[in-house]
Amino acid sequence: MEKAYKLLAVQEKISNKEAKKLIDDGYVFHTGRKIKIARADMPLNTVFKIHKPKDSKVLYEDKDLIAVEKPFGVNSYDLEKKYKAELIHRLDKTTSGIVLLSKNEEFKNKAVEEFKAQRVKKEYIAIVNGTFAETMTIEEPIMTTKGSGVARSRVDKFGKEATTIVTPLEVLEKKTKLKVEILTGRTHQIRVHLQHVGFPILGDTAYDGRDAKRIFLHAHKIAIFDKEITSPEPKEFTLSE
Repeated sequence: MEKAYKLLAVQEKISNKEAKKLIDDGYVFHTGRKIKIARADMPLNTVFKIHKPKDSKVLYEDKDLIAVEKPFGVNSYDLEKKYKAELIHRLDKTTSGIVLLSKNEEFKNKAVEEFKAQRVKKEYIAIVNGTFAETMTIEEPIMTTKGSGVARSRVDKFGKEATTIVTPLEVLEKKTKLKVEILTGRTHQIRVHLQHVGFPILGDTAYDGRDAKRIFLHAHKIAIFDKEITSPEPKEFTLSE
């Protein structure tokens, strides 16, 4: 037996530090399951697979705005340096889809006000285990706490108001693909609300979802001012026999 990160370092011919970071970032799998503990003891003949993030790409650009398709596993803040623009909003590292960046402070301030006023339309695609039968509006308040730099949210009567509209799109083999619209923007809102109604997102183990190679949540569409931008759902979101 040997530590997972040390076995990975040998397999990939990289340093122990690089191997540990790959595991900590959630990119390393064995027999389809994510390796979560870099120091876990594993057999010497273990073979790992590495799923690194894809490259981000520009979906729309004008003199004020850049809309970027952020892959799963990429930190939103890393996009600022790459595109030399400021984030207007952000997505969790584990969520893929549309992120908006501003090229100037004036436009950023206007856009942020649109978000605060709840005039920005945000539509996501999610996959959950189970059969989600009909459209549902979830209006449970959400409270977020932070410890050791990690945010954690929950439904709590003393939390902030939050509204999520969930519509089933497709059901296959006890999995449901959902369209999810949020009228507010609370931390982990979709993840918490779907957990609360008994349908945690596939791969979202932090909120009781079944383990998978990623969290199946994608920011599919956003409409702000007179612009509507769409990011196609990732190919792994296709429900198949």
